Amino acid sequence: MHKVWLLFDPRRTLVALFTFLFILALLIHFILLSTDRFNWLDGPKNNKAANAITLALPQLPA
Repeated sequence: MHKVWLLFDPRRTLVALFTFLFILALLIHFILLSTDRFNWLDGPKNNKAANAITLALPQLPA
């Protein structure tokens, strides 16, 4: 394994790895924020089509 570090500079390799992982983490979080289910900032959006279907269902007698 030590011969791999002879090919690559460890400092530049680790900086590149951490930069890639940070950008990947940001990308995953922004993708989750764009979904309705996993948006923890705005919460679920009101879907008018889903509300119309729910309102159209008949009520069961009590």
